Amino acid sequence: MTSADVLVLGLGGMGCATAWRLAQRGQRVIGLEQFALGHQLGSSHGHTRIIRQAYYEHPCYVPLVRRAYEGWYELEQLQGEPLLISCPCLTLGPPTSELVQGVLASAREHHLPIETLTSDEVGKRFPAFAQRSEVVGVVESTAGYLYVERCVQAMAAAARRLGAELRDNEAILNWRAEGSTLVVRTTRGEYQAPRLIVTAGPWARSLLGELADRLRVMRQVALWHETSRPELFRRDRFPLFIAETPAGYFYGIPAVDLRGVKVARHYGADELLDPQQIERQISEADHAPVRQFLNDYLPAADGRCSEASVCIYTLTPDRHFLIDRHPTIEGVTFAAGFSGHGFKFAPVVGEILADLALTGRSDWPIERFRLRQACWSALGTRNCSS
Repeated sequence: MTSADVLVLGLGGMGCATAWRLAQRGQRVIGLEQFALGHQLGSSHGHTRIIRQAYYEHPCYVPLVRRAYEGWYELEQLQGEPLLISCPCLTLGPPTSELVQGVLASAREHHLPIETLTSDEVGKRFPAFAQRSEVVGVVESTAGYLYVERCVQAMAAAARRLGAELRDNEAILNWRAEGSTLVVRTTRGEYQAPRLIVTAGPWARSLLGELADRLRVMRQVALWHETSRPELFRRDRFPLFIAETPAGYFYGIPAVDLRGVKVARHYGADELLDPQQIERQISEADHAPVRQFLNDYLPAADGRCSEASVCIYTLTPDRHFLIDRHPTIEGVTFAAGFSGHGFKFAPVVGEILADLALTGRSDWPIERFRLRQACWSALGTRNCSS
């Protein structure tokens, strides 16, 4: 049986970040991943991801994302390639919308530099957007996008340089506690350690049992569209954006390569119990809502779809993260349910999980993400957002 100080189960963005942060602290780490490292079947792929500070989801995320920026810049130095590219982010929606009001609330509380725009000013600043009299814009200049696959590979490389052993294509069958030792059985053998961290993304339910009984998965599709006026979608003229519309939320990233502009619907699909239920084929039903959004808001981007990618969200009922120690089994820590907005936080989540696993506590503001058994039991009702 192979021994380590800490076992990490799942090596997507959060698992690789955790292995890196643990190895920085001198821990003997073994990370296990059922697929090839950097696979396209979970949540840590899709070329690019938005990173932003004026966080509409809740102001409590702002200190965490600021720390995440530092982690990405640290990782760039270690890897020797750019991972985070600066680009303004435009929040677009009715003045009283949850999206706009949430951005303004985070900006007020944390003194973030933002600029509010009328509908006419949005069109003048970013001419790719059609005039929509019912919306206003909020521009955050400190935002950017991450090259997501590069980020995962960079975190894995940083962990390995520090001695972490990352084993992919090795499925986890089960884990158990034997006294103060945690034992993991895989398709290749058994591993033991006094500490175990579960970062299994959409597969968290299968490893956490009843603790994760209220997690759900959601299929999401990102599309890249060619444009009739490419000059309008360059990074110097077109922002990252998140838009609240009558049809739901949509987000996008400038045309930073020949694929064109990236656009996707945020949420809006069925909630499922298991990632095996995710349909991997792209259908016309995936294109329809995005094409309607482009027709209404970005008419010059309604060209040929050059690429499409299926991604999985792992959802909590309140769409906040789930990060905590196991309430009954000593030495087990977990992070799950990042609800479609977690990847940008990976470097700081890795730090938090290392804190919890090694010391039992973290100085980062994570009370909103803690497990409360009454809220997560099969008979309980989620009511832990206050």
